[in-house]
Amino acid sequence: MLRRSRLTLSIALCVSGNAVMLPVFAAAEPKPQALEALTVTATRGAMKTETPVVETSQTVNVIEREEWEEKGARSVQRAASYTPGVATNQVGASNRYDYLILRGFSDGSINNTYLDGLRVMNDGGSYSSFAIDPWFLERMEIVKGPTSVLYGQSSPGGIVALTSKRPEFESGGEIRATLGSNAQRSLAFDVTGSVDNEQRVAYRITGIAAAADAQQDYVKEERRAIAPSLTWDITDQTSLTLLAYLQQDPEGGYHAGLPYEGTATSRNGQTIDRSFFEGEPGYDEFSRDMSMVGYDFEHEFSPGLSARQKLRFLESDVSLQQVYAYGWATDTELTRYYSGGEEDLEAITVDNQLEASLFTGDVEHRVLVGLDYQQRENDVVWDYGTIATIDAFDPVYGPVPSVYYVERNLRKQKQTGVYLQDQIALGGWRLNLGGRQDWVEIENTNRDTATVTKLDESQFTGRAGLLYLFDNGLAPYVSYSTSFSPSAFTGENGELLAPSTGKQIETGLKYQPTGTEDSYTLSLFRINQEDLATKLPQEAFYRAIGEIQSQGVELESKVQLTENLNLQAGYAYTDVTFEKSEDYREGNQASQVPKHQLTLWTGYRFSPDILNGALDGAQAGLGLRHVRDIQADDANTQKVPDYTLVDMALAYDLSKQGLTGVTARLNVNNLLDKDYVASCYNSLDYCYYGAERNVTASVSYRF
Repeated sequence: MLRRSRLTLSIALCVSGNAVMLPVFAAAEPKPQALEALTVTATRGAMKTETPVVETSQTVNVIEREEWEEKGARSVQRAASYTPGVATNQVGASNRYDYLILRGFSDGSINNTYLDGLRVMNDGGSYSSFAIDPWFLERMEIVKGPTSVLYGQSSPGGIVALTSKRPEFESGGEIRATLGSNAQRSLAFDVTGSVDNEQRVAYRITGIAAAADAQQDYVKEERRAIAPSLTWDITDQTSLTLLAYLQQDPEGGYHAGLPYEGTATSRNGQTIDRSFFEGEPGYDEFSRDMSMVGYDFEHEFSPGLSARQKLRFLESDVSLQQVYAYGWATDTELTRYYSGGEEDLEAITVDNQLEASLFTGDVEHRVLVGLDYQQRENDVVWDYGTIATIDAFDPVYGPVPSVYYVERNLRKQKQTGVYLQDQIALGGWRLNLGGRQDWVEIENTNRDTATVTKLDESQFTGRAGLLYLFDNGLAPYVSYSTSFSPSAFTGENGELLAPSTGKQIETGLKYQPTGTEDSYTLSLFRINQEDLATKLPQEAFYRAIGEIQSQGVELESKVQLTENLNLQAGYAYTDVTFEKSEDYREGNQASQVPKHQLTLWTGYRFSPDILNGALDGAQAGLGLRHVRDIQADDANTQKVPDYTLVDMALAYDLSKQGLTGVTARLNVNNLLDKDYVASCYNSLDYCYYGAERNVTASVSYRF
């Protein structure tokens, strides 16, 4: 039957003594053995099929909603702060976009997000990129390495696969109120349940209104969002879920950088305050209105044979005005420029899938065939100007920008892809083979000159992975995968450059001890991205001849040490080098990428017998994030100072004290109020202060 829980995947473990076998496919014939129920973490992001993470021959880091709520994360990028191999401080304290650098690939770090299996159709190289509020999400999966075989164009570092909250047939809901530092305040709700007595139709309505002052003076953040959804189990074999997501961000917060000298180091004995605003209060605007509507349809023809179609329309309007700094003009004054923008984006994406489970002798196959299509059109107006300098240590505001250039473009892109994947199981062996063919069309029209730039490109990508699952939960694996990513740069004759391509070899070891939900992962990888846009000396145009290599090791463990104590630990070593590039950076490390990341989070649930039950329902958490060896510029002349951050969390489930459903939380991020520079972009002119101490207190009621 198609009807099932939409929150977790429960897999029966066949127990024979101490040996545990994890069957891959639901279509496999059951054997007459004793069964023990155990919830196993599964992924749809890596395979587009419900496959246990321990059986997936690549790294997948799963972040459940309870994890990021425990840590007080207010955005997707902050929710991933404890995930190894993910750098989330690319633009410091800014919350405008979700920057997630995966395995060292900073280019496209805001355009690698997928929601419910479909790409969130951003427009790379424009302001039209989106940030999904985590209140509307059930889980996140960080899929490492090239994923083009299932998703088409993507960063070789991987993708971020988000899963939204879905309707449930059991009635329930939650209301949450939050207050915090920098005038934070928010009110959120989430209600779900069945519409009819037969439990064929279920609804869910989730919403939030939030606002805060940014860390910098004169800048604010504001959001209003709502997501209604409806699930209709038309028959036991057919299901349709309608989804909508409407979001308004009238105030988009801060998004700018300051020079290395004056932030990471002093300038003539002075350091710029981290609350300094280098813009103009009358010319600082970022507003974003976004709407997404679509559906998920699934039909099961017979046990082991099903079809799915996912479709989503997206519309977005973005308005921008910004005055920003670009280096020092005098000992105390910063050079400033003005930029503005109006963008109107429309997009559609659809994915058709046919999945079949079958046998060839003793070999099990799960075959996935798919056809997907993506299209986006963005009508943009960008203007540029200059403005008077500002004293970084004694600012005086009031100058008016002088606009000197306006650019009007219509940016179109289409992608069609067909893919085939076969997940093969024989005993403990798991073999995954996949291939995909894409056709990409890009057309950019300059509305002022009527100049049209086009690119028609076809690309084949593939993946192969082999894993062996031992009865004790050990699973060594090796895999190879490829990717491609279109370029926004033009060559000597104004032509769009061919897409860059990526390839990865990865090997590792996964371990899920028998009878537990503990998990351990060790992975080693090497990724090469070729045909990058590179501007050679004495040339004003780009050539597709660059190459970047990223290699490293990642470790993650999530362990329940005792009944009351859990531990999450991660470490990543990431070495990103320009193998072929401009002379000034060839052979150097890439900026913004930490070579070493160490994270540690421990949570403790107090026993009910402490203090005569006064702490029954109380929890405490303490976290540490250590980041080191970050290049401040691609020329490798300076480094960002290493930094260590401490986070704390307290929670009290007041149900234990008679207030059923009520939970109070206190989160303090950057507990010691570390003043630090998080990263610098490519040169020493754009460095970003990290977030100051942030305190939030919330009360929620679940019913």
